[in-house]
Amino acid sequence: MKKTIVSVKWLYKNLNDPNLIILDASQTENKQGIKTEFDGWQIPNARFFDLKNNFSKKDTEMPNMLPNPEGFETEVRKLGINKSSKIVVYDNLGIYTSPRVWWMFKIMGHKNIAVLNGGLPEWVKNGFETEKIQNKKYPVGDFEATFKPILVKNMEDIKTNLKTKSAIVIDARSEGRFNGTAPDPRPTLKSGHIPNTINLPYTKVLNNGKLKSKEKLVQLFSEIELDNNPLIFSCGSGITACILHLAAEEVIKNEKAVYDGSWTEWASTKNNPIETT
Repeated sequence: MKKTIVSVKWLYKNLNDPNLIILDASQTENKQGIKTEFDGWQIPNARFFDLKNNFSKKDTEMPNMLPNPEGFETEVRKLGINKSSKIVVYDNLGIYTSPRVWWMFKIMGHKNIAVLNGGLPEWVKNGFETEKIQNKKYPVGDFEATFKPILVKNMEDIKTNLKTKSAIVIDARSEGRFNGTAPDPRPTLKSGHIPNTINLPYTKVLNNGKLKSKEKLVQLFSEIELDNNPLIFSCGSGITACILHLAAEEVIKNEKAVYDGSWTEWASTKNNPIETT
């Protein structure tokens, strides 16, 4: 499965593939107060990928941080996922948390994964059946994590880039938060942005919860002078940056990475420079 994105019709046709694993990455709550639907329901045979409790680093105050490869491998095996598994991941907001899971598997060396375009809302809209969440236990899989550090950046990398300007940092947050004219949803954080950062709100690559067409994505990214520079995506806490990463993966060959700590880490660290517009 070489696709980055699959349609609900593709998934429906492949539901009986014994090597296919469907992951539900829906969050039950989110900092931005986005309304969720379909609570308690899932695509048939989906397995719940508990991003907050099982797939985020435990020994940090930063939200949603990438766990270590050993911990990731252990939890993924509990979901019955194998080295040979084909994975489709979705969420209940269309496209929101699912790209984060896609990126996590990529960084852990598993290429055979795609995001369901439109997620659970699109599945329901097309009249396909759902079932109540099962919370089953599965035979332990043989998944092996092979960490790919090139796909993730830390705060020191961003500080270095302020000097070298070798990579283009693209911020997925709203214009108001980026410009410093709207408050951050985390009340202890200032709004604003990392110096030399470009703003591309993640909502601009989506249309009604689905990724925009390749033609429209090409147009969006062509408005930024990318050349062959590496790209680093940032956001509030590493979730929506992955939406931009997914969109870019569809149409751009530049090297890509996510700043895992994103704005939460940057703005909460003393003496880090912050710009407003």
